[in-house]
Amino acid sequence: LPLLLEATLLRLASGSHHPFYNGFYYNHIMNDKGKGQEKVVYFNGAKLVVETSKDPIYSSSGANVTLPCHYHYEPDLEAKRKIRIKWSKLRDDYTKEQDVLVAIGKTYMAFGDFQGRAHLRQAGRREASLVVSDVRLQDDGKYRCEVIDGLEDESDVVDLRLQGIVFPYQPPRGQYRLNFHEAERVCQEQGAVLATFNQLFQAWSEGLDWCNAGWLADGTVQYPIRLPRKPCGGLHLAPGIRSYGPRHRHLHRFDAFCFSSALRGEVFYLDQPAGMTLEEAKQSCQDAGAEIAQVGQLYSAWKFLGLDRCDAGRPHPITKPRANCGPAEPGVRSFGFPSKGRFGVFCYKER
Repeated sequence: LPLLLEATLLRLASGSHHPFYNGFYYNHIMNDKGKGQEKVVYFNGAKLVVETSKDPIYSSSGANVTLPCHYHYEPDLEAKRKIRIKWSKLRDDYTKEQDVLVAIGKTYMAFGDFQGRAHLRQAGRREASLVVSDVRLQDDGKYRCEVIDGLEDESDVVDLRLQGIVFPYQPPRGQYRLNFHEAERVCQEQGAVLATFNQLFQAWSEGLDWCNAGWLADGTVQYPIRLPRKPCGGLHLAPGIRSYGPRHRHLHRFDAFCFSSALRGEVFYLDQPAGMTLEEAKQSCQDAGAEIAQVGQLYSAWKFLGLDRCDAGRPHPITKPRANCGPAEPGVRSFGFPSKGRFGVFCYKER
């Protein structure tokens, strides 16, 4: 029986989604008048309805989140039924799905990165909500809740959005040196992931203006412009997201737009009267039970914790612009990658 149940779960995970398919299509049949018109037949005498949140669900890295999903029948059915539930993660264009979890009754199986982190919450009657623990940056996106009752299959979609910040990044070698896979890696090295288009658009709507083109998670290359100007597509173009479209992931080289979420720890500043070399800075953070802050952690501390420091600790965050602290707008100031010099250091420590 366990092997049969596992095989059934795997078939459910790999099956098609609209309508549910196991050899026959059930949801629509031709009427018997032969006029080529379709009519919907509900085999239980009731319509299955699946509902999720119409508003996005917001969370942050490291948190636990519940994606709500409930189902009911119209008219209502009182009898208990053997329901199959499937959760999938969608691409923004809905063309591809990643299996998250499937369940039959109280037995479920999670897949991929969701193993050990995803389970169903069935606290209420006809609830199929998904609980994801230790939320990761890659979890941001759209999820489909699918309910299968015998011959019927209905679903709805809910949007999980991580509270975070998008920041542009270029490596020490200079501008436009990263192919797609290198861009993925440098974002991960900075405590972040490649941003999605929706995340970049949100950052643009909040004021991000950046002339250099960078990779996004879908393999396109784009950049956000708030103030049109000649070097950035020309004065004749309206503000918005400029797109180069999909680029070759191995051959073409650009910068990267990275996305980082809220922190589970704290960023703090250390200094010595004479400043520190990079190796001395690393040791100072280690002596404080911490490590040198990654760029994503510094941006997150600036946005979510209000970190404000004018000292030149390589990049430094400014919440309240003031004289001798760079431009008149808030932001994270950067000195690039100086090969010489002595500076303070921003350290990051887990709580």
